[in-house]
Amino acid sequence: MTGRLSFAQHVLPLLLPLLLLAAPALRAAEHYITSTTPAPTLPREFRGTWVATVSNIDWPGKAGLSVAEQQRSLLALLDRAAGLRLNAVILQVRPACDALYASPNEPWSEYLTGVMGKAPEPFYDPLAFAVQHAHARGLELHAWFNPFRARHASGKSEVAPNHLSRTEPRLVRPYGKQLWLDPGERDAIEHSLRVILDVLRRYDIDGVHLDDYFYPYKEKDAAGKTIDFPDAPSWSRYLDRGGALARDDWRRDNINGFIERLYNAIKSVKPWVKFGLSPFGIWKSGQPEQIKGLEAYDQLYADSRKWLNSGWVDYFSPQLYWAIEPKAQSYPVLLRWWTEQNLKGRHLWPGNNAARVGAAWAPDEIINQIRRSRTTDGVTGNVLWSANSLTKNNGKLGDTLAQHVYTQPALVPASPWLGKNPPAKPRLHVGHEAGPKQFDIYWEAADTKPIAWWVLQAKADGRWATEILPGTQTSRVITRHGTGTGKGPDFLAVTAIDRFGNASPAAVRERVVTK
Repeated sequence: MTGRLSFAQHVLPLLLPLLLLAAPALRAAEHYITSTTPAPTLPREFRGTWVATVSNIDWPGKAGLSVAEQQRSLLALLDRAAGLRLNAVILQVRPACDALYASPNEPWSEYLTGVMGKAPEPFYDPLAFAVQHAHARGLELHAWFNPFRARHASGKSEVAPNHLSRTEPRLVRPYGKQLWLDPGERDAIEHSLRVILDVLRRYDIDGVHLDDYFYPYKEKDAAGKTIDFPDAPSWSRYLDRGGALARDDWRRDNINGFIERLYNAIKSVKPWVKFGLSPFGIWKSGQPEQIKGLEAYDQLYADSRKWLNSGWVDYFSPQLYWAIEPKAQSYPVLLRWWTEQNLKGRHLWPGNNAARVGAAWAPDEIINQIRRSRTTDGVTGNVLWSANSLTKNNGKLGDTLAQHVYTQPALVPASPWLGKNPPAKPRLHVGHEAGPKQFDIYWEAADTKPIAWWVLQAKADGRWATEILPGTQTSRVITRHGTGTGKGPDFLAVTAIDRFGNASPAAVRERVVTK
């Protein structure tokens, strides 16, 4: 990105006068001058959706689709997200020690090609493709990893020779109908860290995301008795080394250490990339008092409150998949409780169960949950499970979102603990005629700070319109409105947004007419 910005900063100013001389000038009666009129400030709200690839839940629609079909359906999904004025997609790239990208560490996922280890033909890299086309639509792309699941029950393909269950079987435990890495094995932790950091280094992702699977959900035998996770070998070695923790505390400590190390590693490589977690929504029964249900703390050995309290996340999306009214699992009650645990002031963007709309819920349930989020101090967004509910428009949820809560674009909230200094005000140029009713505008950064997004705004007929464009784009064709050759917008404005979400002052131009 730095190279592209350098071109915009150093070469474009030299070329622009030549371009203006070589093309018809903007009509003499209409030109744009620097203006002190402020452009409207966009709302800040995270609007995300999960795109699950395991079992082909959201994408691809089924295993073994042609490359053209895969790409077409992913573009349609991104178009839908952008059309609903979302600003982020969370794409599952590692469902079970496999990869929906070109990985040097793990085999291609069977959910992509139908055969584990088989690359797409003709070759393309789905994650690189997703990043490129998400950014082109003003969407962040977060890469979602399952750190410890090694084989899902829905898997049908023969296991590839380079799958971890073949190359390092000592790290893998069968549990229920699935395979799991043992978090008590140091080499299992190292492997998952290596996989995630490889993606971080090689792809221009905006976030690293983990969901609710750490130690697996409890399985029961035929008699209904809970089966303990089979980690006796790693537990015994821990005791032999002089370990003093109880077994449950040791398991939680394994996960705590992994989360802390991953957060710090992300910041050492790309400080602007956000680390997000979406744990099961109930930490413990009775927290708060009226809440009852499965406990992440005891069942999954996930001390999610500690992660939030310690600031080991940049955003926290507890899966609050319950309705507003039920007392034992109340969406607003749990949401308020989580805000009270957010001692470091990280982003709190709860997860909402949009998949229930059309079956058990009316769309108003999700609409009202988003409204509750907006009126709860410390909450600045939501994540919808999952993309299918939007692409299929279950219960007309997508249409309802666009009409009632996502009525205008929004920027992802800034992360001031990662970086506070905003970019300088950009330079905005109004260029030459581009057609009978069109003209070009150009803009450039005023300093060397990398730009993630440009906010382009235009006011015509008393209304402002907004586009969020990728940081690599530095020009736009503007269409005049009205009869005949028409007139340009009354105001044009551009704002630079850096990788941490900080906004520059807006550069504003005002239309004037000379007689």
